[in-house]
Amino acid sequence: MLAPELLARWDDALVPDDISYAAAYPGPPAPGCVHTVYIPVSRFVPGVVRGWGGAAVAALDEHAAQWQDLLAGLAGVPDELDALTRAKLVTEPIEDLRIDFEDGFRAHRGTVADDLDEDDHAVRAAGIVAAEPMPRSWGLRIRSLAGATRQRGLRTLDLFLGAVLSAGPLRAGFVVTLPKVTSLAQIGVFVAVLAQLEIAHSLEPGTLRFEIQVETPQTVLGADGTVPVAQMIHAADGRVSGLHFGTYDYTASLGILGAHQNLRHPVADFAKSLMMLAAAETGVRVSDGSDNKVPVGPPDVVGQRWATHADGVLRALRQGIFQGWDLHAAQLPSRFAATFSFFRDGWAEAAVRLGDYHRQEPGAGGVLDEPATAFALARHLAAALACGAVRPEEMLAVAGIDRAVVERYLVRGAPPGGRS
Repeated sequence: MLAPELLARWDDALVPDDISYAAAYPGPPAPGCVHTVYIPVSRFVPGVVRGWGGAAVAALDEHAAQWQDLLAGLAGVPDELDALTRAKLVTEPIEDLRIDFEDGFRAHRGTVADDLDEDDHAVRAAGIVAAEPMPRSWGLRIRSLAGATRQRGLRTLDLFLGAVLSAGPLRAGFVVTLPKVTSLAQIGVFVAVLAQLEIAHSLEPGTLRFEIQVETPQTVLGADGTVPVAQMIHAADGRVSGLHFGTYDYTASLGILGAHQNLRHPVADFAKSLMMLAAAETGVRVSDGSDNKVPVGPPDVVGQRWATHADGVLRALRQGIFQGWDLHAAQLPSRFAATFSFFRDGWAEAAVRLGDYHRQEPGAGGVLDEPATAFALARHLAAALACGAVRPEEMLAVAGIDRAVVERYLVRGAPPGGRS
């Protein structure tokens, strides 16, 4: 038999590893936003969030036949999906907003006049942020830390943040998107920049967080054969909140021709799979990229593009990627309808199974659940509740469980909790 002192010694030897593991892999993130909307700063005007919602509803009304065709092709009751989508477009048309100072900002670059123009836009945008309600998550995308753009990008961040904070406390949900990352060194510098901004503005350490936009081959595969994006998460002192895939820069960098650049291309799937592996259990979210074929034009074009967009949303959801980019107001209906369809499909069964597990009634519904499956069921329900696909009162009526029960099992390995 193994001597107790040997067991104790080996146990002690692994305690530092336990601590390191817990710090590096705190667990999956809580359900986040279903999309990020990128709006060029030149188009960021007062009332823009409400305006996007109104434009989306107008698109539904203008193309009612195509909208009904889309709903009929989704899982679920069309009238129910229509009501949920319309309500969402009125109450929360944008969950996550990014004011874009990078590719979406169409000013010419490199002249003194353009520099002054971007300065003006940064201060103007900050004024709108200070004066209006912002979505639950919001922020800006600056220019990259490549040599030609890094000083401009950091100046914009400095100006914008300073102007926002001069009007009052920083609102919850602020995040910065860092595009076209190519090296760990850029991550290290950006972490230092954010720390210095926190000192300058008397913010709590760790307040300023950022997303890494994965759109260069160098982020996915290093010259030494490693996966830099995984190292970047752990080199950022806990400041990375998300990895966002850049569809068009990434596919262009790999030589994919324009007609074949899309989120379904095998090279895109490979990159996103590595992103998911890198982010697993770190608390960092993964977001799909954008579809630049927007639903505008003749009715048949709108219908086809709604269907394509919804299919792309569903494809990502099935792959375990619960967020994507939207570039146009007319993409909001297909985003929300597809998302609601996905999460409503099977939610009642998931709720009943979780309720049985919670009440320690194994197999009551014909399935023998365990902590790992309870965790997956809770993830489904938590995401459905977060986006509005399912209402708490529905879940209580169907399965006798509330939000607190769902949250209990978002901790992996949680044992059954007794009667609710």
